[in-house]
Amino acid sequence: MSFGRLDRSLGSQPMSDINMTPLIDVMLVLVVIFIITAPLLASSIKLDLPKTDAAKSSDVPKAVRVVVDASGQTFLNDHPVSLEELARQFVTSQQLNPDTEVQLRADKAVPYGRIVEVMGVAQKANLNRIGFVADVPSNATTSPSTSPVAAPAGAAPRKP
Repeated sequence: MSFGRLDRSLGSQPMSDINMTPLIDVMLVLVVIFIITAPLLASSIKLDLPKTDAAKSSDVPKAVRVVVDASGQTFLNDHPVSLEELARQFVTSQQLNPDTEVQLRADKAVPYGRIVEVMGVAQKANLNRIGFVADVPSNATTSPSTSPVAAPAGAAPRKP
């Protein structure tokens, strides 16, 4: 025989949710600590490196800019030059860095022959990396199907 009430109240139920705020705080503190200490770990070995001329950083330009304006005047790195001076500068650039790229900018009014002359001077100096610089057209939203494309040799041109 038991004495007591028949209807027992269960009291408060245990909370089964996890409070995420302290967890996030701890994680953010750890991230800050790792961000601060990571650069210190990368350079922890102190060295006194030997000095040599072979370890000089390369001050040689990787590219030279050649501009041919509408009148046919040639400019090398924004300075006017003749074709003979351009040839000498190309040879000098090639000797300093054989991988020098020639970035050729020409006005669209320049005759093709003049551009070929400049390309020939570059190729005689063994500068075979020639890049043509162009501006993006103002109607850049043109789809590839409506943009003008060069027709293959012997083919009839397309009609727009």
